[in-house]
Amino acid sequence: MNSQVTDHGSVATLPNAHIDKDAEADAVNRAILEKYDRESITRHITQGPVKYIIAGLCILYSLFHLYITFNPMPALLQRSVHVGIGFALIFLIFPASKKSSRKRVAWYDWLWFAFSLSGMAYLIYEYQDIVTSRGGMANQVDVIFSLITVICVLEGSRRITGWILPILAGIFLAYPFVSHLDFMPDRLLTRPYDMGDIFGQLFLKTEGLYSVAIGASVTFIFLFILFGAFLARSGMGQLFNDLALAIAGHKKGGPAKVAVISSGFMGSINGSALSNVVSTGAFTIPLMKKVGYHKDFAGAVEASASVGGQILPPIMGASAFIMAETTGLPYSTIALAALLPAILYYLGVIAQVHFRAGRRDLKGIAKESLPAVKEVLKARGHMLLPIVFLVFLLIRNVPVGYAAAYTIGFTVVISMLRAETRMSFSDILGALEDGARQSLAVMAACAVVGIIIGVVSLTSFGTVMTSSIVTLGAGSLFFTLILTMLASMVLGMGLPSIPAYIITATMAAPALAGFDIPILSAHMFVFYFGIFANITPPVCLAAFAGAGISGGDPMKTGFLSLKLALAGFIVPFMFIYNPTMLMIDPTGLAVTAKDFPLPPILDIITVVVTSVTGVIALSSALEGYFKGDMNPLTRVILAFGALLLIYPEITTGIVGGVIVIAIALFNIKTSKSSLPLNA
Repeated sequence: MNSQVTDHGSVATLPNAHIDKDAEADAVNRAILEKYDRESITRHITQGPVKYIIAGLCILYSLFHLYITFNPMPALLQRSVHVGIGFALIFLIFPASKKSSRKRVAWYDWLWFAFSLSGMAYLIYEYQDIVTSRGGMANQVDVIFSLITVICVLEGSRRITGWILPILAGIFLAYPFVSHLDFMPDRLLTRPYDMGDIFGQLFLKTEGLYSVAIGASVTFIFLFILFGAFLARSGMGQLFNDLALAIAGHKKGGPAKVAVISSGFMGSINGSALSNVVSTGAFTIPLMKKVGYHKDFAGAVEASASVGGQILPPIMGASAFIMAETTGLPYSTIALAALLPAILYYLGVIAQVHFRAGRRDLKGIAKESLPAVKEVLKARGHMLLPIVFLVFLLIRNVPVGYAAAYTIGFTVVISMLRAETRMSFSDILGALEDGARQSLAVMAACAVVGIIIGVVSLTSFGTVMTSSIVTLGAGSLFFTLILTMLASMVLGMGLPSIPAYIITATMAAPALAGFDIPILSAHMFVFYFGIFANITPPVCLAAFAGAGISGGDPMKTGFLSLKLALAGFIVPFMFIYNPTMLMIDPTGLAVTAKDFPLPPILDIITVVVTSVTGVIALSSALEGYFKGDMNPLTRVILAFGALLLIYPEITTGIVGGVIVIAIALFNIKTSKSSLPLNA
């Protein structure tokens, strides 16, 4: 969106003279993204045959996924094609290091390209023999191609995710080679494994490289990323920015509310916190600073709002699709369960923004300089229909892959209704290429974490870790939750959210299930904390990216992000103790049942009212403002009442409600008495 805030607070369209300035700003934002987001460091080949090879392979990759949605291949074959072509593209698109050329593909990357395709080609050629004659038992040639594929996966994932995940996978890979030796602790001792055992597990079965994580990537995640690419090509980003401006730009502290709304919209579609911070933050952060928000707070608002997109239906982050595969639950059930917690999270962020604006008297943008909601919807509102269509299909329990594919086609058709959004043939090809490129980071993370899954399923390591967590938790659910939270956040600080979720879901979620917690609650718990590690100091990459745009202090921005997201750290504990928040009937067979009965409507209403009131009250206490400034003691009492309201019990809800109402009435009375006589 080519607009800026003038000195008078209005939004003006940038003239053509500012094109060079826009290009300079884009370059700065790209540098910020590349600094904190490994997957943004790509080659930019603008001419020559290599450009067309990459584009053509990306388009074919996308078409392949659309084809197998309706004409599925055996799981092992379609997953091997997904991984083989995906890593071949990674070696063409992602340089070996930051110092490598961005203008051409190095000669050795063509070797990596060939090696990536060789494992896929071998599995296709030998597939019938593998499944009918060898029964998954690896011979010497299998081991060679497995080793080549594993090395390609480790190197490719290093390029796109950094060193931490491949090193962790390497440690797990080394475990079965030494797990029978005398120096290993008794709890970790296993029988000896040979090369055939290990690499057969990783390469010839769907329990290693081609595990459930890659299964989710090939059948669900890719298609939703492709859907996001089609929405982006039709101008969805501009619609979200314009709509957020029209709704909240003129309100008190409006630009910060615009940031929360637009980042929530975008995050629910693309599921990437860092790219969301940079893409929407480049527009919203300068607006926030312009009306008076401190640069640290401006960066924190954008970071916390962008991270929350991964928990916001209808699409959420890629981990949600893996959760559906892992738990066997319909994706529609997971999206419904995530709805209220996500609303509470964003309500907490926007309430803090509102109370800070009230305390500091921060105005919004002049309404006459903003687009009207009616005008925005008239110009681009029809592009909201694909999202409505998708939700309709999911509610009707249409298979998720089918729903995504149908919605992509629907998006193209709907885009034709207006010239501003109409997708040309080149736009469609561009969306197919963009979707393939954007899927590579998810595919790489799922593949490399498959090494960990393969080792865990081959050995007893997962069971050992689960029992260790239960032992350390001393049989207490609360302490086990704390340990699980810390494990999820530590992993989330160093790993992308997908592998962080998969690892903790494999090892920690079963420990929670041992307390008769619904399986969905346990998985949602680790899902949340793996995501919020992005804004938890000392490693809070989303906050660092926000600070890079705002010019603020990275650590201060991180701690402010943590404060804004506080509701997101409380809510997971609440839905563990009361699954009604996830729309689960706690009296149902919730531990193993594949479908959960909805709780009584009165219970749902009670949870909604108390939790919403509690989150707003907690935000007021954190900012120290409600109709006027609050002293420290009042803030502490209000926070205590808010937590009682959020806690899912009738008695605590009543006590908390009384405290919050009393504080609110007291503040209203105090603020009125402090007004001047002529007010």
